[in-house]
Amino acid sequence: MPNLNFLLAKSRLMASNSMMQKASLLSSSNSLAPSPCTSRRPLVAPFRRFLASPCAQLSLTRSQSCRLAALSPPLRCNATGSVKRQEMASQDAQEGQDGRVARIASAIRVIPDFPKPGIMFQDITTLLLDTKAFRDTIDLFVERYKDKDISVVAGIEARGFIFGPPIALAIGAKFVPMRKPNKLPGEVISEEYSLEYGTDTMEMHVGAVQAGERALVIDDLIATGGTLCAAIRLLERVGVHVVECACVIELAELKGRDRLGDKPLFVLVNAA
Repeated sequence: MPNLNFLLAKSRLMASNSMMQKASLLSSSNSLAPSPCTSRRPLVAPFRRFLASPCAQLSLTRSQSCRLAALSPPLRCNATGSVKRQEMASQDAQEGQDGRVARIASAIRVIPDFPKPGIMFQDITTLLLDTKAFRDTIDLFVERYKDKDISVVAGIEARGFIFGPPIALAIGAKFVPMRKPNKLPGEVISEEYSLEYGTDTMEMHVGAVQAGERALVIDDLIATGGTLCAAIRLLERVGVHVVECACVIELAELKGRDRLGDKPLFVLVNAA
């Protein structure tokens, strides 16, 4: 007959092994369970909907409200963060055009006392060296005029020839050069205009435009407005409707805009 003490010892050992196995399984199960933070999150949305209902406001006890409030802050923080990001994105979008204009303005070099003492010359050749700023300049004009049914872009000699052709191509219009005397080889019509010290003449080829067409007049800069006025008169003499004048730079203190009368003027940079 087996020893009674031996049997009791064996029984206790088996029981101990069983308890250890159960503890091991429980430990493994707990290690795979989601953390309190992750297990709490699925419950938040239903609680928030319940909290927002009128009935909930009446039925929740003080302790329940406190417990729900403890669950809500992570979502409120995330929502607030999203709103702030949207506001920043919206602000960036609003500043997109201003950013382009600022880049254009910074790319223009000012040379004092050129071509004579007292003149602050606005040099756009440095703008042309900056491919990004140059592209932004053309893009801003194209964005403004692409849906205005313009069939003619009239560029004033000489720097209007730089900006006019790419704009004309982009909006599907023809480019017409407005030149100084004796530069165009064919038959021309002319318009004389006043300068600070004398007069000058602007010419355009006969037949370059047709009555009823819609034109944009473009130059790099408006100072006293004499050349733009001459271009407008030249085009209107043959029945063209001038939709608008456009310049990269305006010297506002010279009040050239006032000479244009009711013709609108669009500029990118106001020079001090």
